[in-house]
Amino acid sequence: MRLTLHTFLTLDGVMQAPGGPDEDRDGGFAHGGWTFPYADEAFGAAIAGRFVEAGAFLLGRRTYEIFAGYWPGMTDLGHPIAGPLNRLPKYVASRTLASVDWPGSVLLGGDVVAEVRALKGQTGGELQVHGSGNLVQTLIDHDLIDEYRLLWFPMYLGRGKRLFGDGRIPGALRLTGVRESGTGVVMTTYEPDGPVRLGSFTDADVDSDV
Repeated sequence: MRLTLHTFLTLDGVMQAPGGPDEDRDGGFAHGGWTFPYADEAFGAAIAGRFVEAGAFLLGRRTYEIFAGYWPGMTDLGHPIAGPLNRLPKYVASRTLASVDWPGSVLLGGDVVAEVRALKGQTGGELQVHGSGNLVQTLIDHDLIDEYRLLWFPMYLGRGKRLFGDGRIPGALRLTGVRESGTGVVMTTYEPDGPVRLGSFTDADVDSDV
């Protein structure tokens, strides 16, 4: 399966608590729910369209608990988001949960990297990661993400958990797609493009007329 990451970001890279005030108050974060004012029809259609491509979901503990507290109550199997989430396998990476009770959920063992590699070796749609900030750091550092689907919201917060936080292994990405919603949300897709490439304009052969 192709592992795809789906994340909402501010322009300064914050991914913490996009959906509501009490989603994640770690560190005294007081800006939860920052995506809400930017939701429109194009934004909703783009999100729903991604779930059609899912074959399974890979979730961190906090995102699993948020999803499990809401989506099982949406029983319409034709709903573009609730349908796939309730019907498809959900693999949960957690060091603290002893069990998971959302039907179709599987708690991963201690070696998450090895288990994710095994899941990627299966066939049948995408292995989608939504939110799951702590898990995502591990996936980035072990080069397990095949496609980044990043939605950039026109704001900056100055604090909060970031997708590419301090200590990440540097890497390059290649832009493969971009769209914009009516509220200014820029929806981008990237693929990994090897290590960061460096250089210096002082060493380049620059035309003297430029």
